[in-house]
Amino acid sequence: MITRSSGILMHITSLPNPYGIGTFGKEAYEFVDFLAKAGQSYWQILPIGPTGYGDSPYQSFSTFAGNPYFIDLDLLREQELLKKEDYENVDFGNSPERVDYKKIFNNKLPILRIAFKNSKKKYKNEIEEFKAENKAWLEDYALYMAVKSNFALKSWQEWDEDIKLRNKKALNYYKQALKEEIEYWIFLQYIFFYQWTKLKKYANDNGIKIIGDIPIYVAEDSADIWANAEVFMLDKEKRPIAVSGCPPDDFSVSGQLWGNPIYNWGYLEKTNYKWWIERIKRNIALYDVTRIDHFRGFKSFWQVPYGESTAVNGKWVKGPGINLFNAIKKALGEVDIIAEDLGYLTKEVIAFRNAAGYPGMKVLEFAFDTREESIYLPHNYERNCIVYTGTHDNDTVMGWFKNAEKNDIEFAKRYLKLDKKEGYNWGFIRGALSSVAKLSIAQIQDYLGLGSEARMNIPSTLGENWIWRVKKEYLNENLAEKINNITKLYGR
Repeated sequence: MITRSSGILMHITSLPNPYGIGTFGKEAYEFVDFLAKAGQSYWQILPIGPTGYGDSPYQSFSTFAGNPYFIDLDLLREQELLKKEDYENVDFGNSPERVDYKKIFNNKLPILRIAFKNSKKKYKNEIEEFKAENKAWLEDYALYMAVKSNFALKSWQEWDEDIKLRNKKALNYYKQALKEEIEYWIFLQYIFFYQWTKLKKYANDNGIKIIGDIPIYVAEDSADIWANAEVFMLDKEKRPIAVSGCPPDDFSVSGQLWGNPIYNWGYLEKTNYKWWIERIKRNIALYDVTRIDHFRGFKSFWQVPYGESTAVNGKWVKGPGINLFNAIKKALGEVDIIAEDLGYLTKEVIAFRNAAGYPGMKVLEFAFDTREESIYLPHNYERNCIVYTGTHDNDTVMGWFKNAEKNDIEFAKRYLKLDKKEGYNWGFIRGALSSVAKLSIAQIQDYLGLGSEARMNIPSTLGENWIWRVKKEYLNENLAEKINNITKLYGR
């Protein structure tokens, strides 16, 4: 149950350390300490699944598995699975402020193989227990990754027909032929969740709850779809019949073509939404609160025929609506969920969200469009909502001030009574913290007053996203005290 409080949004990748990408190591524990000193109650992160092409946490090889990039090497050394010389002189990237995913992929994964070889005698029983507890998804995921490696990392759609279609004989063949590789991918998951569980416990013990994040859809190139074809709208050759997207609007004349396969909601209803219940159950184990991306898609979603180059020729299709969440509540009880309800909202979608009872989202950067009255202006908030200065898909506050329309900037200055002495970013944060919203979240970049160079993602672009990292010296006592003071001022 979320009460009046606040938190900070920063993904695991953005944590500082000498190894090229944020991990579950010492700096993650220090960030928890920073949050506690800053008077915060929540740490919000992005999806933590294994990433592939484009490095987006919203396009993962599995909705159940964890990203091996986050495994901390120093912690493996403490477990005597690595020696310092195994990784101390490895090139993980040149800049402490940027992730070089190519170097992480090429240079970190081989080090994790060394740890795997050293683990065989030490953690055999623990790994067997982990396998038994996660049987529902782990075996398929590990086999999927092993076969993917065997086929030069190609999507499963490009594998040999027999294993692509999960012919029983082919499954048995690859399970034997790739046994060692399968065990490697299982080991990575065991270590990932071993380290994550310890970090989450430390956070909870220090008064910090974790807000996790799941996309509504899963990637076509994923173990989820390969192993659960019946859950999705696929033809006999396992090609998508229809894919996801957004209709054309003022921002995009051709709409947005996301390309994720659409769920077979008819089949899911017949199974009482078993797959989705398992997915939410997994997230309850990982996080204290789960944010579901594109929540309105459960009421109705934009479906585009497979093979289209834009989203123009799509159509609205009815989703499962409240039936899905009634089934989730019946199976799992009350679950803390944040409904990402940004974008065009019909009365039906608003009624659906209210019936589910979950808080929606307000983004302060969206509030100051002078062309029309905005639902994102704080005087229009209801208590049951979560306010963000901006999300991972938005510019930073200071970037917004540099790039927004002049009239919108002047409106924000008047509305929030902003001045340079306080700092525009701090005035923006004040606007969020002082609102009636029961939870206020700001990106760490906004507390630091960083510009567009620190932006996490520009939607519909590739190459420069998900790479920003914070400098260790930025997370200091002075900043923690300043955040604590303004947090207390507004009763959070």
